[in-house]
Amino acid sequence: MSKTLTVAETALREIARRRGVLAILVLFPLAFYLSRRDAHLGQSIRFVCLGLGWALSTAALFAGSAARAIELRLRLSGYRGHHLWLGRLIALWTVGLLLAAPYFVLIRVDSDNVRYGAIGLIMVLTVAVAAPFGLALSAALPRELEGMLVLLIIVGLQMMMDPAGSASRLLPFWFSREIGTYAVDHTDGGYLTRGLLHAAVCLAALLAVVALASGYRLRQRSHLRFVPRR
Repeated sequence: MSKTLTVAETALREIARRRGVLAILVLFPLAFYLSRRDAHLGQSIRFVCLGLGWALSTAALFAGSAARAIELRLRLSGYRGHHLWLGRLIALWTVGLLLAAPYFVLIRVDSDNVRYGAIGLIMVLTVAVAAPFGLALSAALPRELEGMLVLLIIVGLQMMMDPAGSASRLLPFWFSREIGTYAVDHTDGGYLTRGLLHAAVCLAALLAVVALASGYRLRQRSHLRFVPRR
C-alpha cells in the first residue's frame, strides 16, 4: 500500500507543477455551465458534469502518457504493475474530487428545486469513470494527439446523440444524463437505477482495460535486441 501511495503522491506533485493545466481544468467545466445557464438550468447542470468528465479524462490522458517513460524504471525498482496504475488513479480521483467540489457548491447556491444528493452522486461517478477512461485512452493510443482526437469525438457524440437511443449507452458518460434527469426533472427511480448500473459497468470495464494494458506494457522488453546465432 505504501508503494501505491508513493506513486499517487508523485503523480499529484507532477500535476501540481503544471499550474496552467490546473487553471484550464478548473475553468473548463465552468464554460460548459455558463453556456447553458441562461437557456435551461437543467441542461447547464448536465453540461457542467460532462465538462468535469472531459477535463479529468484529458488530465488522465496526459498523465498516462507522461508516466510511460518512468514505469519501467519503477518496475525494476520493485514496484508492481498494480502499484503504478492504482497509484495514478488515486491521484487523479483526488484531483477530480477537488475539482468537482466548488461546482457542487455553485449548483447548490445557483439552483433550486433539484435533488442535490443525486447531483453530488453524478459528480462522484463522473470522477470515478473519467480517470480510468483517460488512462485507457493513453494505453490504447500512445500518441497524445490521437488520444485527444478520440476523446473529442466521444465527448462530442455524448453531447449530440439522442440519449434515449441504444447506441448512446455505449458512451462512457451516458449515466450522467440518466441521473441528471432524475435530479433535475424529479422522475421516477428507474432513471437513477439505470444510471448507477451503467456507471458500475463502465467503471469495471475501464479498470480492467487499464490493469490489462499496464500489465502487458510492463512485460514488453522493447529495449532488448536479440542477435541471431551464426
